[in-house]
Amino acid sequence: MPTPRRTFAAAAFLALVLPLSACGSGGDGGGSTDASGKVEGDITFQTWNLRANFKSYFEGVVDGFEKKYPGTHVKWIDQPAEGYADKISADAAGGTLPDVVNVSPDLVAPLAKAGLALDLDKAAAKYKSEYLPGAWASHQVPGLGGTYAFPWYLNTGPLFYNKSLFTEAGLDPAQPPKTYDELFADALRMAKKSDGKVATLANIPTIEDFGRYGVPLMNKEGTAFAFDDAKGVQLLTKYKELYDAKALDPQALTATPESSGKKFLTGAVAMNPGSALDLENFKKQAPSLYKNIGITDQITSTGHVNMYVMGVMVNSRTKHTPAAVAFAHYVTDAEHQMSFAKKVAIFPSTAGSLDDPYFTKEDGTDVTRVRVAAAKSLKTAVNYTPVLFSEQMKTALRNEVAKALQGKESPEEALDNAVKSCDQLLKQQG
Repeated sequence: MPTPRRTFAAAAFLALVLPLSACGSGGDGGGSTDASGKVEGDITFQTWNLRANFKSYFEGVVDGFEKKYPGTHVKWIDQPAEGYADKISADAAGGTLPDVVNVSPDLVAPLAKAGLALDLDKAAAKYKSEYLPGAWASHQVPGLGGTYAFPWYLNTGPLFYNKSLFTEAGLDPAQPPKTYDELFADALRMAKKSDGKVATLANIPTIEDFGRYGVPLMNKEGTAFAFDDAKGVQLLTKYKELYDAKALDPQALTATPESSGKKFLTGAVAMNPGSALDLENFKKQAPSLYKNIGITDQITSTGHVNMYVMGVMVNSRTKHTPAAVAFAHYVTDAEHQMSFAKKVAIFPSTAGSLDDPYFTKEDGTDVTRVRVAAAKSLKTAVNYTPVLFSEQMKTALRNEVAKALQGKESPEEALDNAVKSCDQLLKQQG
């Protein structure tokens, strides 16, 4: 299953232009956009690395659907995490795309552009009110009207911090930074107090960090990127200051979520993003850290935290549109999302579900505290990563940010170059 910090931010297609003539699993010819007919027929449902841990759950979902709709048969297939985007690309190009597909927003974008993702605003508009507005909007593609997947499970998480490191730096462990200005000031103080041995942050800014800072990421038409504005330059300039002072870990340029997590575990960095899943790891792997763990909200200038979202897309070329839409909705309805959320540390995207006592009532444990806080923030959370922002674009931004931090380019030059590269890649997407 995709993890909160890594595979939730899924890999995008590698500049593959899908043929508009590609057919889905229904064979030659296109399917119907009318989902109002009788729910019947054989369909295929594909998930993303979920069989190993949730086999019985999904078998139960399939059995329940087939009992509710006699005359249907659902074939469930599961693909491994590695190479998932490439597998979808190959299926889309070869006409073997399943009827119902587990996707992330960046995976659905090229499929929607190629006419292979069913527009749910047309085919399933009656279900829209069942989902959180931000979650429903997460599978919309700039430049295209419509919504191209049902929102499924969500995730977000707090910032964890090491209280003992805050104390050693002369900072109040009960008052973690709440704003970017406070974060940057505390980070510089910690670096100075520790002679550069303790950094506060372990990661360079990503596109979602620019979004949280309040930087406009794209124009409204979705035809060009815009994160090289004055506010974007301001953020990167701050990070350059942190990097020079060793308040940003020196290895941040090549950091992965795993390496950053290890830095936090060993006390080399004072703050790190995470989720409720991480608390158990702290307890097992670093008991001394667990005793000193602080939990605070994501820092944002917009008032909206970042969320990761998964979706369930219907192949527009399916031969059984009513059954495929009904099943995609069934998997993602409030009852099934709530059931799934209690099996793993994720959150439902259905309206009202986050008001359930499971997500609102404290019981004195840190795990519940994180879950309750995350659920509250998700009601107004935003998926900052643009659906058109591919892996190649992420690499382009990362490379330019690295040049700025190393002093090879000014922050202005770096972001201008990143935007130019990303705009070129955007044009190649077609």
